[in-house]
Amino acid sequence: MTARQVTIEDVARVAGVSRQTVSNALNAPHRLREATLARVTAAVEELGYRPDQSARSLRTGTRKVIGYPAPVDNPADPNPLMGGFLQALVTAADEVGHRILLFRSDPQQGAGAVARSFNDLIAARQVDGFILSDVVHDDPRVDVLAEAGFPFAAFGRTAPGRPQNWVDIDSAAATAALVGLLLDQGHRRICYLNSAASLPWLADRRAGFLRAAAAAPAGAFEVGAPDDDPVALSHAVQRLLTGPDRPTALVCASDWLALTAYQAVRAAGLVVGEDVAVTGFNDIPLCTLLQPALTSARLPLAAIARALVDRLITAVEDPAATPGTGLLLPAEPISRASTPERRP
Repeated sequence: MTARQVTIEDVARVAGVSRQTVSNALNAPHRLREATLARVTAAVEELGYRPDQSARSLRTGTRKVIGYPAPVDNPADPNPLMGGFLQALVTAADEVGHRILLFRSDPQQGAGAVARSFNDLIAARQVDGFILSDVVHDDPRVDVLAEAGFPFAAFGRTAPGRPQNWVDIDSAAATAALVGLLLDQGHRRICYLNSAASLPWLADRRAGFLRAAAAAPAGAFEVGAPDDDPVALSHAVQRLLTGPDRPTALVCASDWLALTAYQAVRAAGLVVGEDVAVTGFNDIPLCTLLQPALTSARLPLAAIARALVDRLITAVEDPAATPGTGLLLPAEPISRASTPERRP
């Protein structure tokens, strides 16, 4: 007998119990005595029985499926951070018996296109709820789901007045921790390499830098380039590094900006990790491949994914229990050779 042919009646016969007892073992095990539950579980494993999810969906109204709008990406140059998040999300959902349904919804295509992509899935009852990533304060996806009254959890903070069922990184605290690391190592003139992108998590990182860098006796400052032009930014940093009172440390808003910092330091005839310390943010795999390896802030992707799945399932099962606040998780500073202890 194959797993596909096995029915709940087969399990009941092998376990010597009623069909209802098997159903209780699968859906309400607390109702059964320990010995009975063990007998049914053994029969399920022996026969390789798998519940009919379609039938269960008809009874419970749930599909055990979570919709996830995959971020727009370049297949030839994929975003390693969001690829890692997707893996963590699939694992977190699987741990609680759910599956992830990927679909395309590009906010840049306008509110109408976004609404259609979500409403089609809602109307077809294909998912129980949605998990969103790269959420910005005025995110049209949030507006669509809030208007539909459909459960979701967001990786990224929503604006006041919108549903607050989100999980996010405390980017300000993480950046401040990196600055604190540099101050402890004796750096007193620290420069922040900013991004031209208008994104809330980048604004938080900048705020964290400015807050922490106020403790730098020689003062701290920032530099950026329009449209994230890496060439212009590299030239700007080179001028700083070859001028008077050059910075001894560069705090970068992302690991990709840290690459520009490395290029600028070398173009100025200096050595990363010896003459100039450099830090990044996100701790993508590239950090360990650079020479020297890059100090960065690591995002707890597994913890983020588990928290999002937990919050979403809570919202699906008990909408009244949906929290009115978000959850901030810490990022972990990972110290490497780009920020060695300074010699006296």
